[in-house]
Amino acid sequence: MHPEPHDEIRVASFRDLDTTTLYGILKLRSDVFVVEQNCVYPDLDGRDNEPGTRHLWVENDGNIRAYLRILSNGPEERIGRVVTAPDARGDGLAGRLLEKALIVIGNRPTVLHAQAHLKAFYARYGFEQTGPEYVEDGIPHVPMANSPRSR
Repeated sequence: MHPEPHDEIRVASFRDLDTTTLYGILKLRSDVFVVEQNCVYPDLDGRDNEPGTRHLWVENDGNIRAYLRILSNGPEERIGRVVTAPDARGDGLAGRLLEKALIVIGNRPTVLHAQAHLKAFYARYGFEQTGPEYVEDGIPHVPMANSPRSR
């Protein structure tokens, strides 16, 4: 499946998400992170509904194809929960979401914790490893940051 002209990136705060969209986002996160990657962890961590959190997603025909969230962490923003539906991988949706996220964030330092095998992917968007690799939920991760001057 390739990106369709009607694949559009949407941005909303928690209170502006309708229940159908929220359900689709949570289902995609659960299907990939909990079921496919076999990680038992608290996906509903209490941060989705914080006032500074922004949700970005690509929707096609009512289906959530890709998603990420931006958390406001004091002096920096944190990108997380980056996920693409299995049948939409390779279509560039995660990259489009990251580009949009960096526009939404603007001139603020940004961090993320990447699955280690995706380090090169995030490097294409100006992220650099900032610390040692660690294992979370059985998956190697690396902390990464993107400063406004590297954009």
